[in-house]
Amino acid sequence: MTTPDNPFLSANDGILSLPQLEEAFAKGILHASAPLIAGQIQPASLDLRLGAKAWRVQASFLPGAGNKVTDKLADLAMHEIDLSAGAVLEKGCVYIAEIMESLHLPAGVTALANPKSSTGRLDVFTRLIVDAADEFETAPEGYHGPLYAEISPRTFSVLVRQGSRLSQLRLRKGEAHISDGVMADLQRQTGLTHGDGIIHHAVRDGIPLSVDLSGQAHPYMPDLIGWRARKHAGLIDVDQVGVYPVASFWEKVTLADLNAGGLVLNPDEFYILASREYVTVPADYAAEMTAYDTRIGEFRAHYAGFFDPGFGLPELGAGETRAVLEVRSHDVPFLIEEGQTVCRLVYEPLSLVPEALYGAKGSGSHYQAQGLQLAKHFMPLKREALS
Repeated sequence: MTTPDNPFLSANDGILSLPQLEEAFAKGILHASAPLIAGQIQPASLDLRLGAKAWRVQASFLPGAGNKVTDKLADLAMHEIDLSAGAVLEKGCVYIAEIMESLHLPAGVTALANPKSSTGRLDVFTRLIVDAADEFETAPEGYHGPLYAEISPRTFSVLVRQGSRLSQLRLRKGEAHISDGVMADLQRQTGLTHGDGIIHHAVRDGIPLSVDLSGQAHPYMPDLIGWRARKHAGLIDVDQVGVYPVASFWEKVTLADLNAGGLVLNPDEFYILASREYVTVPADYAAEMTAYDTRIGEFRAHYAGFFDPGFGLPELGAGETRAVLEVRSHDVPFLIEEGQTVCRLVYEPLSLVPEALYGAKGSGSHYQAQGLQLAKHFMPLKREALS
């Protein structure tokens, strides 16, 4: 098969933005088995859609050099699932699903993936797998082949179908990473993170974010510091928006739950918390939140990591936008305290600044100007409903 033209040979290094992703489809670098839908291409990422088939598997896996995902499925698949009419993915199980999009990457262009914000806030663990991969969430330059999603619901069983969007993909030209020194300069110049009384920790492997336990992150509930997922809640359809009652799936965590100056995270329980800092992503940058760092404690913070350009920009009506943290403790109870660093944001330049930014009017962005906000699937918490 002929390698498609590389329209990005003369482009700047960086994360490819919306017009470049559209061009990638036109040139065959990106391909989809069905026409794209409105809103699928974001300012600096592409929503990936589940295909028609999934497989319940015995264990998570990586195919390794020289192997295809289908080779591993021949050994590890327990049964095949038809997603065309919808299917339930049970919590505690591991699934591999086809993706409707595929890649034909030219030299110098790589791909990286992350769960969508709404997916992470449901505690659905999902990762991209490609043929011959020895790590998740990436595809190397020159990769030509299909994409698959590993999906493992941890707290809630979920209903998915062909076309459901659980993950996002970015394309990167060249080595777009920037140094901590450059990020520190950006922090001083533009205020990547900001807010009253925040502590600016040293920039190391990204901009640090800390947890907010003040009870001020929710506009209608001044004592609320987080949400803890109910372990035996009902089924969630990932394609439904604003239909599920919060109390059926979540318990409030309030100031009254603080102990010894902090919040004790119980092992194997899932929490939604908020950052103390407000976050801004300039129009010419994209950001990714690192998921786990053993130096900050025995817990995982944030499953979903992509922040598009425009997130939290004051000129888009979002002067106070917090990062929402999906937190799970490992093995032992862990005390997390106000202002403690829990994760880091890594900023990368865009190859091209898009005209449409995250949070712009008509963009369909769900989390601009967010505080302590649950996934879009749940009913909005109105002031009158909480009186």
